[in-house]
Amino acid sequence: MPESAEDYYARVVAAAGPDGRLPTLSADATSEWDIFPYETGSLRVRPLQPLLDAEPPRRGEDPADCWCADPSFLTNDVVWRDAAWVLRAGSPAVLPVWLTLWPVRHLDLPDLDAGLAAELGRLVVHLASAIEALPSVGRAHVNKWGDGGAHLHLQLLGRPARTAQLLGSCLPDWTEHLPPLPDDVAAENVRFVVARLVAAAGGTAVGSAAGANGHAR
Repeated sequence: MPESAEDYYARVVAAAGPDGRLPTLSADATSEWDIFPYETGSLRVRPLQPLLDAEPPRRGEDPADCWCADPSFLTNDVVWRDAAWVLRAGSPAVLPVWLTLWPVRHLDLPDLDAGLAAELGRLVVHLASAIEALPSVGRAHVNKWGDGGAHLHLQLLGRPARTAQLLGSCLPDWTEHLPPLPDDVAAENVRFVVARLVAAAGGTAVGSAAGANGHAR
């Protein structure tokens, strides 16, 4: 039988010191992990907090409070859409491209039916291909966290090419420190990706990602 949340948490607490802190990664442990953004000698893990009675509520547990309840959900930062999905590009951009894919309907990942699940898979493949075609991108990262909102949102990040320290799972940590791209560079990167998405999957380029006639360039 799978272990309970209490059993998992008890094992974590048992690994902590008398001050309730888990040990910080040692210099030896990270000496070959050159993607870690911080010098471990100046870091300390926060004390463990008690186990919650229940999972904390997320924005959108009540659909009336979700981002999608605001009409601007389908316009603000949207660069591509079709009948079921919207793609948004936030700003300021610090990576070559950072896009977020959302279903139009208020759904989380386990709520997708077979048709939407298949569409999601195809869109992620097409987007990853388009992102990795950018000259400044080495790899596309696809992330789904979902602890802040109950409406499914997939993050697609273009990891800068040939920057060894930005490889892997620490990339979001590095983004807290990277300088922003010039607006024109960020916009051109988005247009590049959206044009390839339209060619591969259809849909419509929106806003800054559209050409003069409303179509992707």
